[in-house]
Amino acid sequence: MTEIATREQDNLPAEQQRTTIPPTAGTTALMAWAQEADLAYQMAQKLANTSFVPATMRGKPGEITAAILAGAELGLKPMAALKSIDIIGGVYALRAHAMRAVVQKQGHDIELVESTLQHCVMRGRRKGSETWQTVRWDLARATLMKLADKPEWKKQPQNMLIARATGELSRLIASDALHGMPYVAEELEGTVHAEVVPERAPLNITALTTPAAPAAVSEPVDAEYTVARDDTATGDWDQDAIDTSADWPETAQLGGAA
Repeated sequence: MTEIATREQDNLPAEQQRTTIPPTAGTTALMAWAQEADLAYQMAQKLANTSFVPATMRGKPGEITAAILAGAELGLKPMAALKSIDIIGGVYALRAHAMRAVVQKQGHDIELVESTLQHCVMRGRRKGSETWQTVRWDLARATLMKLADKPEWKKQPQNMLIARATGELSRLIASDALHGMPYVAEELEGTVHAEVVPERAPLNITALTTPAAPAAVSEPVDAEYTVARDDTATGDWDQDAIDTSADWPETAQLGGAA
């Protein structure tokens, strides 16, 4: 406020004078967050079209910014956040390995007890607790939930079982560490580590180097035979002009002996 404006303010009645309200701690934190968001958006614009950004966010600086800010709340640096967070069906989710890292960084324990193609057993406990929580996932459970027939389960059943166990166990022992991002990406439908790459037919060198077969050539048709068979002018058949020998029409005698 300028000196003139200050004097004018002082000359106003007391009830009309504006009072300066000092910013609260909440306001200060929000302003700091807004500055952080602005810097994150600038960074996102530079990264938007690079291969470091997942396909679901590529070319979308707003989505990238949200992922970076969400990752910061989980203790992830920007590049780590972009490799750990995915958008599946409009839902932000952590990959299984990233969720375990977030939980373990908070001091909680997660252990993989047993893992096969058929089942997975994991256990975990909160920091400072002596009580272990155990989670078991198997194909029977996946089948009951109509998961086992999905493509990602057929391709990587062991990884999918571990991912499901990770998500369930993390929510049990450390839901407060996940900050509103409680699902692992592998739990959401249609993803294995967040991206499904369509299969392509293998390159066939023989097919590429073998010359193409020549196009079939139709047998030439004898014009006289055509006319004799069907008089296009009258639509009548000329029965006398057609030889009924066994190897007709190759040796057909049109209009008498040749």
